Amino acid sequence: DEPAPVGNYNRRKEEEEKLLLNLSQQLQKLVLVLDQDNVTTNYASSVLLPPSVVAGSVAVVCDLCWGKNLSFCGFFFLSCAWSHFEIFGCLLSLSLLMAKKGEVLLIHDKKVDGWWVAENSKGERGLVPRTYLVHYEDADSQEQSEEHIEVVDETNDTVEVLATIGAVPAGFRQSTLFRLLEEGSQFRSSYFLQPELTPSQLAFKDLVWNSEKNTIYPRPTRVSLIVTLCSCKMVPLPGVSIQVLSRHVRLCLFDGNQVLSNIHTVRATWQPKNPQMWTFSPRVTGILPSLLDGDCFVRSNSLSADVGILFELGITYIRNATGERGELSCGWAFLKLFTSNGMPVPSKMYELLLNGGTPYERGVEVDPSISRRAGSGVFHQFLTLKKQPVLAVKLRSLSAQSKDILNLLPETLIGSMCYIHILIFYRQILGDALLKDSMSMQSADLIFNPILATFPQLMDEPDLMDALRSAWADKERTLKRSEKRDQEFLKSVFVLVYHNSVFPLLHSTFLPDYKWAEEEAEASRWKAIADFLKKSRENDGALQYLLSSENTHKAFDISELTYDFLGEVRKNSAGV
Repeated sequence: DEPAPVGNYNRRKEEEEKLLLNLSQQLQKLVLVLDQDNVTTNYASSVLLPPSVVAGSVAVVCDLCWGKNLSFCGFFFLSCAWSHFEIFGCLLSLSLLMAKKGEVLLIHDKKVDGWWVAENSKGERGLVPRTYLVHYEDADSQEQSEEHIEVVDETNDTVEVLATIGAVPAGFRQSTLFRLLEEGSQFRSSYFLQPELTPSQLAFKDLVWNSEKNTIYPRPTRVSLIVTLCSCKMVPLPGVSIQVLSRHVRLCLFDGNQVLSNIHTVRATWQPKNPQMWTFSPRVTGILPSLLDGDCFVRSNSLSADVGILFELGITYIRNATGERGELSCGWAFLKLFTSNGMPVPSKMYELLLNGGTPYERGVEVDPSISRRAGSGVFHQFLTLKKQPVLAVKLRSLSAQSKDILNLLPETLIGSMCYIHILIFYRQILGDALLKDSMSMQSADLIFNPILATFPQLMDEPDLMDALRSAWADKERTLKRSEKRDQEFLKSVFVLVYHNSVFPLLHSTFLPDYKWAEEEAEASRWKAIADFLKKSRENDGALQYLLSSENTHKAFDISELTYDFLGEVRKNSAGV
């Protein structure tokens, strides 16, 4: 069901090569003309670019003249002469527009979802992911332009260098999903946890109050299921020149063009005797970290016929020689959730063959050397197939009880099953504050509620979520059966547990900043968290800790206590 690979690829490459050669020849002639006419570098003729370019912004070929015996800066200064141009350089081959690295692209529309409408030199238009374009500030001089290019070239060639020295297979790439996570909050769980407004911006789309039952209404969605990560087999090993700090899978909803949900991360475990096999915990209970939980809930109301789950295997690494840290994709797989006639795919085990490259490339193998070593016989082909990396996942259908629980969550969200009960408490408290206890639906005042103000941060710091899970589990064991059936009582107890566990930790100077895949920082945070939870239990709460002169806290900020829902809610795309 995935889009077919590009046809006549070699012919397309030859056409692009001829086009680049023709442009380079024009540039050489133009340089001679400029030299003869003694034209200053503050002026540039428009013979190279069509008139439509002058009125808009343009993405400029950063390496047009690579291998063409033409200096890069000679072309770049011509492009920079119009100071209002926005200059971009293609970093990767883009299959959607068939743009190649460094190609000149005219940007027609910068869409807020990250996909920009661009036009190449042939007049072909299409969508280009913004993450594959690098922005350069307009350069005041030729030397500044060269400096920017060197930085881009170094970033772009990191994976190529690692592949050349044999550190990683040729199909590895810089992680697409990690790059999206690093750009801001748009694809983080904390963002999707917030309520969404209707297109009119006058009501909440996925948070409605049920006055009869004194709680929020459940919200059934088109996609509501549980996916279990089981294992990854035959994952290629990186070379000895890099040290792997984390092996993990990032997953999100995807329609072939854009990411439709938050990006959720599950860390894999592996054994030294079999490093090519990654495994995941089928169910996290007790003190096991939620980051290891292979059971994930998936919710979406997307109407796209092509919606599915994108899985990207990744490693966080550090180069032994340089100390450089980075994130690489070891392959990706896409599981479409609906058949061609619109029916949900069956709930069963799926073994997904991993693709190399990025999710926007087709026909790339994770490790092409495996195929090159294969013989021509059927038996050899079978053995080659057995050596290809595979991700095993299981789709589970929901029981009536599980469906009711999931329907209390936001319409679009992916997360760990081990903390779903914590998320439901947050949603109920959110409904109380925004709907039940609101003095007026037109009021936009700040709401005094430390939980609403700080809880989303826990979604981005899983060890704090684990601290809250642990504290709640300890408290829940002390409750009577009748108390567990009283939802209002449970909610009030949860508020106390939150204030006595994670809330003080969020602002303590003894808790190091959260850093992904840094073993020393993770161990320090775990120790600080465990020590605090122990003292909180012994002292029947966090008050003594908060008042003690031995403990220091970060400078107070009003945002720790107040919830600004106008600044936090997600605005429906139809209403923007």
